[in-house]
Amino acid sequence: MSTRVDSYLSAQETNFNEIPVIDLSTLIDGTDIESVAKKIGEVCENIGFLYIVNHGVNEQLMEKVKNYTEIFFDLPLEEKQKLNIERSGETLRGYIPMFGENVDPNHTQDFKECFDYGQHEDKVSPFFGPNLMPESIEGFKQVMEEYHSEMLALANKLIGAISLSLGLPFDYFYKLQKKPISIQRLLHYPPQTGEISREKIGIGEHTDYGFLTILSQDEVGGLQVKNRDGNWISAPPMPGSFIVNIGDLVQTYTNNKYISTYHRVINTSGKERYSYPFFMDMDFDAVVEPVPTCVSDLEQSSYSPYKCGEHKFRRFVDSYAHLQIEKSA
Repeated sequence: MSTRVDSYLSAQETNFNEIPVIDLSTLIDGTDIESVAKKIGEVCENIGFLYIVNHGVNEQLMEKVKNYTEIFFDLPLEEKQKLNIERSGETLRGYIPMFGENVDPNHTQDFKECFDYGQHEDKVSPFFGPNLMPESIEGFKQVMEEYHSEMLALANKLIGAISLSLGLPFDYFYKLQKKPISIQRLLHYPPQTGEISREKIGIGEHTDYGFLTILSQDEVGGLQVKNRDGNWISAPPMPGSFIVNIGDLVQTYTNNKYISTYHRVINTSGKERYSYPFFMDMDFDAVVEPVPTCVSDLEQSSYSPYKCGEHKFRRFVDSYAHLQIEKSA
């Protein structure tokens, strides 16, 4: 079947020069944190998306995550539905079926399915609690928990670098991340054919709700990023890399110095697409407001203070079908 994509969804095909590549080796080993932090700051100010290489995450572990992800999404729908996010209550983890989340609900239905998990806790509270794990896939739980731990460690290094780039101590944000909201997501985007319009694509255009996103993607491609000129460009897969982007919280903390960037996914490859974004936020009750180095007598704060968890939950209500049903009940 032929594929015809609406002109609104077109994007400029780019090479890796359009989205910068930053080598993290001296950040990871601690030999030259400042120069890496400066580069990250420049990208956050001018683009908001970057590739990172030499990030220290075990490649064999990443390969296991990819294999388990494909196995999970290949389960019968009735098996996946046993782990539906609706069963997790306030924890908001588990399986999200097709159209269960729509991040641009006024324009787009998201043609994707997801699985979300985080750090296990027995007590249930908003964004925290036990994970819903597939018992039928041996080893899945152990591998995914190990991967979450590695991503959390990498996120902490990157957040420290962002702090330095703002003229703040490396550990400035750590006091607001003693028990941070963190979600590891597994994503499956089926291929689309025929007439493709904005009304239904892999994931609609959106900014990320939190502080930082670290994305691993397979070789299929389909990610598009809106640059500072308002043009959509492709973010092609780069072997051995992660794509990093900042979210709404960073835009607030920096008083619009660093801008959260719009992005979307359209899978016209004819293949199944998988990706693995890790979302790092602050503590639920952490106050989000511009940091001292981003306000002055000449540049006042553009934001009133708000709490991280309340902001994130509002965005979830806007995006999740089952939360909208609960709200209207």
